[in-house]
Amino acid sequence: MTVNVLSELRKTLTSIVTAMGCGEVIAKDPIVLEIPRDKAHGDYATNIAMRLAKTMRKNPLAIANQIVERIPKDELYLTEVSVAGAGFINFTFDASYLLGVVEDVINLKEQYGNVNIGNGQKMNLEFVSANPTGYLHVGHGRGAAYGDSLARIMIKAGFDVHREHYVNDAGNQITNLALSIFERYKEQLGLPFQMEDGFYFGKEIIELAKELVEKYNDELLSYDEKKRLSFLRKYGTDALLANLKSDLKAFGVEFDTWFSEQSLYDNQEVEIALHTLTEKGYTYEQDGAVWLKTSLFGDEKDRVIIKSDGTYTYVLPDIAYHVNKLNRGFDHLIDVLGADHHGYIERIKAGVEMAGGKSGLIDIEILQMVRVIEDGVEIKMSKRSGKAITLADLMEQVGTSALRYFYVSKSLGTHMDLDLDLMRKQSNENPVFYAQYAHARICSVIKNLAKNNIPYQLTTTFDQIDHQRVKGICKTLLKYPSIIEEAASKRLVHKVTQFIDELSYELHSYYNDEKIITDNKEETLQKVTILTAVKTVLKDALSLIGVEAPEAM
Repeated sequence: MTVNVLSELRKTLTSIVTAMGCGEVIAKDPIVLEIPRDKAHGDYATNIAMRLAKTMRKNPLAIANQIVERIPKDELYLTEVSVAGAGFINFTFDASYLLGVVEDVINLKEQYGNVNIGNGQKMNLEFVSANPTGYLHVGHGRGAAYGDSLARIMIKAGFDVHREHYVNDAGNQITNLALSIFERYKEQLGLPFQMEDGFYFGKEIIELAKELVEKYNDELLSYDEKKRLSFLRKYGTDALLANLKSDLKAFGVEFDTWFSEQSLYDNQEVEIALHTLTEKGYTYEQDGAVWLKTSLFGDEKDRVIIKSDGTYTYVLPDIAYHVNKLNRGFDHLIDVLGADHHGYIERIKAGVEMAGGKSGLIDIEILQMVRVIEDGVEIKMSKRSGKAITLADLMEQVGTSALRYFYVSKSLGTHMDLDLDLMRKQSNENPVFYAQYAHARICSVIKNLAKNNIPYQLTTTFDQIDHQRVKGICKTLLKYPSIIEEAASKRLVHKVTQFIDELSYELHSYYNDEKIITDNKEETLQKVTILTAVKTVLKDALSLIGVEAPEAM
């Protein structure tokens, strides 16, 4: 097979719908072909007729029949095209032809599924961006797993992706970090100390204070306040940033750039942004503060950028940062931010537009909250430290692969429960185990060939097997390029885990129903070739979400 018939069917349907005058409907939301749950409904189905009903002002059944009349069945190796229900169009492919997808996978290996919808566009993907004031927590983990997986998927889809972490190393939170460390430092020296509201109470601050006593004894007490604050700001930021990098690396996440907020001040970029906004007439003074007219560009109200005490709010450096990213030549910016940033989207886009950037080049993805469940009950504190659950805690509890899989198994916009008991289960109930076991099962079959004196040889002939029995596997493999396209274009990482679930199910079903290694050598090698194709795609899909594909379990 040199042509992906599923892709060709989508192109044909797109051409038909466009010719019917409804190209705009599918321009932003392309036609999707899904495998029906009921096999009696064919191999794939689409709801496009129902989607066109409002635009065409026609009954979906009439639209579906109009589309079906124009489909060249023979050219697409379709044995049947039918209309069902409220207007679904069902398609049945020739089973023998579908087996060509196995040959494609064998030839292309991990390149199978690559699509070039990105055309090399330079994408800046910013995610995690946690303040370097403590350990990464459970919410940061979701952003890390999603952002890194999205980067891998988009690269497979032909984008040039640059991973970036914005280091909040300027501003009041770093001053409070320094003051927190100093109070704990005094505590370690046996001196009176006072932890105030807004300070950081994590055990990592105490550990840093102990470190300082070991290295400097009481030397810091002799520093004047300015020198001590400067020293502790840098010391604390560097140390906690190193911890953060270490945890992310253990989680399989690395960045191309760690961008310093402080550099925006050092390079006068914040001042330049302020000057530009003021010069263009987008600022005004009220109640002793400086406001930005973000309401002119869709924000619900104007925003303070300089407080009455003369300090900047986060809005100003954030505008400068996004202008900086656009000035670095990226075609598009994607920010992955926490649930508390819903109101942030319009104000930042407004600010960038005012400062001369194109806000339409910025997309902001918001992740929802994560709960950790154990024994059916939500847990908020680490048993080990008595503090908030950290990403390191979770990795230690369930492992990186299970954690990454579960983090991206649902749409980013839905609330998530991380069930620790389920993630630990070594059974088919656990989707991570189920997928990894599918890969390990195939590896085991390949190893067992030698014990049966059968050389491991792949074939392109499938005349000794029941084509209908492998149709489920072939249909799922055929979907992989379109899954990559959809996941990359719509930023839906969970589509890949859904695909992994489906492919694992098809593998286990086939394995349980069929004897793979038989007395017939040709039959065995044909079955093993199909399993090898599954193994290749399964391993590639797992790698896209940062999950290991073990060869034995």
